[in-house]
Amino acid sequence: MARTTEGDGTPVPQRLLAAATRLFAEQGYDRTSVQEIVEAAGVTKGALYHYFGSKDDLLHEVYARVLRVQQERLDHFADMDAPVEQRLRGAAADVVVTTIENLDDASIFFRSMHHLSPEKNKQVRAERRRYHERFRALIEEGQKEGVFSTATPADLVVDYHFGSVHHLSTWYRPDGPLTPQQVADHLADLLLRALRP
Repeated sequence: MARTTEGDGTPVPQRLLAAATRLFAEQGYDRTSVQEIVEAAGVTKGALYHYFGSKDDLLHEVYARVLRVQQERLDHFADMDAPVEQRLRGAAADVVVTTIENLDDASIFFRSMHHLSPEKNKQVRAERRRYHERFRALIEEGQKEGVFSTATPADLVVDYHFGSVHHLSTWYRPDGPLTPQQVADHLADLLLRALRP
């Protein structure tokens, strides 16, 4: 049985993910070997294969952990007892902040997603679809209530907002003029202005 922590007390899965994320970001997924990951994490190959079946599984987990946080946060906003406009604005801003906080993970994933096995790729698409459907449901709720315009189909509104979110890794810089929250507020306000009847 592999030990769950080593050396500094950090759980092995987290150490492997941290090492993999850093290496994938620096040199690309396809140019990073399993050997480099285990050396950087200070664990054995056996430990890697105990927690992750393959390098493919590590790449999937890099993305899945961000998506899990975002899904939890979206569910929190969607379930709030507040007007739909407020809930959508909160969710729209939050996904921007959490994406910026995990920019390495997001950019690695979008650059390397095509390396995933077809089965893993399908799994990720299903996880993302669930997220987008919950977001779309908020827009549709507002459209039914007459709070949001129905001029643009909800699907297109979702694509518009998430296009901006996925594009963040190409231009956002932590040392730039805008904080993550300021970027989030601008993009959420743009979304709501586009939806105003």
